[in-house]
Amino acid sequence: MVLLPLDPFLNELTSMFERSTEKGSVWVTLKRSCLKSKLQKDKLETAGETIEYRCLIRATDGKKTISTSVGQKDHQRFQASYATILKAHMTALKKRERKDKKKPAEANKREGSSKRSKKS
Repeated sequence: MVLLPLDPFLNELTSMFERSTEKGSVWVTLKRSCLKSKLQKDKLETAGETIEYRCLIRATDGKKTISTSVGQKDHQRFQASYATILKAHMTALKKRERKDKKKPAEANKREGSSKRSKKS
């Protein structure tokens, strides 16, 4: 797995979103990782050293897969850039149709009050 630096990853992610505007999807996954094998982690833990966890980010459009690793220092900058890219490319989403839940609830209340008055 080849890890791209942050800026080339964001540029490639932007081009993936642009290629998939008409048809297709882009999947982005985020995962906590320390980028070390289990053996190396065990050695660090027994030595008493702290393990620096990073965020492993993968993106794929079904044809091409890209990935990067973000540390704690770069997280804020990456998150701001990533949010900007997502906001810019979410124009193809359809507005969700919401059902009005208040009307049926009010109708049930009215039926309940009419039943009480009939019993009296």
